[in-house]
Amino acid sequence: MPGDSLNVNINAGGVAKNTFDAIVIGSGISGGWAAKELCEKGLKTLVLERGKDVVHLKDYPTATKNPWDFEHRGEIPINTAKENPILSKCYAYYEGSQHFFVKDKEHPYVQEKPFDWIRGYQVGGKSLLWARATQRWSKYDFEGPGRDGFAVEWPVTYDEMAPWYSHVELFAGISGNKDGLDTMPDGEFLPPWELNCVEKEIQEKINSTYTDRRSIIGRCAHLTKPNQIHLDQGRQQCQARTLCERGCPFGGYFSSNASTLPWAAKTGNLTLRPDSVVHSIIYDEQKGKATGVRVIDAHTKEATEYFAKVIFVNAACLNSNLILLNSTSNRFPNGFGNDNGLLGKFVAFHNYRGTLTASYDGHLDQYYYTRKPTGAMLPNFRNVHKQETDFLRGYMMHYSAGRGRGDASNKEDIGGAFKDAISEAGGWGVFMMMQGETIPKETNHVRLSKDVKDEWGIPQLITSVGYDDNDEKLLKDFLEQGEEMLTKVGCKNIQTNDSKQAPGLDIHEMGGVRMGKDPKTSMLDKWNAFHNCKNVFVTDGAAMVSTSTQNPSLTFMAFTARAANHAVEELKKGNI
Repeated sequence: MPGDSLNVNINAGGVAKNTFDAIVIGSGISGGWAAKELCEKGLKTLVLERGKDVVHLKDYPTATKNPWDFEHRGEIPINTAKENPILSKCYAYYEGSQHFFVKDKEHPYVQEKPFDWIRGYQVGGKSLLWARATQRWSKYDFEGPGRDGFAVEWPVTYDEMAPWYSHVELFAGISGNKDGLDTMPDGEFLPPWELNCVEKEIQEKINSTYTDRRSIIGRCAHLTKPNQIHLDQGRQQCQARTLCERGCPFGGYFSSNASTLPWAAKTGNLTLRPDSVVHSIIYDEQKGKATGVRVIDAHTKEATEYFAKVIFVNAACLNSNLILLNSTSNRFPNGFGNDNGLLGKFVAFHNYRGTLTASYDGHLDQYYYTRKPTGAMLPNFRNVHKQETDFLRGYMMHYSAGRGRGDASNKEDIGGAFKDAISEAGGWGVFMMMQGETIPKETNHVRLSKDVKDEWGIPQLITSVGYDDNDEKLLKDFLEQGEEMLTKVGCKNIQTNDSKQAPGLDIHEMGGVRMGKDPKTSMLDKWNAFHNCKNVFVTDGAAMVSTSTQNPSLTFMAFTARAANHAVEELKKGNI
């Protein structure tokens, strides 16, 4: 058994001191929601976080710094970038946010195929770093795998999830417009942000030109106008600073640190233990269920066991897979719950490779104010109601418009003329990007290395995830449709680009511990509990059957809240 070689200290203060009603592994978006729901329902809950403690307001060291307060004016030094070739590709990684990211050398993994794994190990996890785009999945997203046969059927429907979407939206605070689209259902919205003049004009032209697609304002987890529930959390209106990756002192966007964890703490039922690297889940052969978690102290390397009646695995997709693969026992020799051999398989992600840029004439007498955290978007219009193309599924499109600096190319590179030139606003530019659905495949997987371990004695993760022909066809269609649309709305100097980036930079990895109706083809039931161990739940990206074209975080929140409430009900009934 995995714990046998560890110097496990289970009697520090007595086993009772290490016993809780529930254990949550991970404190990011889904872990924070699990903690909130379980604590609210009266369960004494231990949250284990492998990284350092980050307290809202107190531990945001760069949140209020000016550009000139940074030694390198916000840029990552060349040597630091060279030491972090994977991390340096991430859009949100810069001098003001670097302290919330995992450095490449500190937590190595094995790339059997190129995969850029972006991680944030601290209390709050990547909820401090996410892009905050939040859309409900539609019925077509939940029906797609079953209809088209590219994955197992989802064990839940949109109608079952709708009240849980509302539940998390009301608490988190989601801005958006009521658009009446069945491809992207409306939610419980705060007032929407406003598009600038060029974005509005493009929106109007798209909506009047096409009958099968609709441009809308992006939906995001920002408090445009806080409700009482948000004020009760101690949060305030978003200031539109777009410095979110530094941690928001206003709590203007949703994070575990500003919202769910403090709320859980107020109940008196939360115990938060940072610097706790989870080694594995403990399975009791006689009881036929999980009884606890093995933890290694991040600094002392001392091993400790904690015990609980229910366990939520929310370490973020790939780390959740890693923990479960490392949780072996006589009952589960190939990883926790892994009777069917599917653990770690069918990993999927979002295809972000395609982008377009263009210029847009006119509106030189107009500008925009504040830095709104979202732009315009077009929900997927490919293969929505039936299979229509030579590729499966589709993509969502995001676009934005802005003005850069004036042209100083004909001026001297020093002096008043140069300063005046760059102080003026240049012409309008347009940027468009894709968010494409990838198809889960058994060959896209993660597994544990047999040869190399990390400094805590845990096997390193091997990533073997790549693109396929469907991804290439989908990318080609996006670039063609994007160029056509920008041309029709009057854009000029259109440039298409395939970044050819490896999977991972989307930071939307999903799968490996998928839900399903049949224990032979899936790991989890409709409540996110293991088919063969009903007191262990997985509610982060690892549980997903498919990826949709929508952003996933809101769906993680909804699944987590739903599963936590189910777990409490089952505990009361004595079923787990």
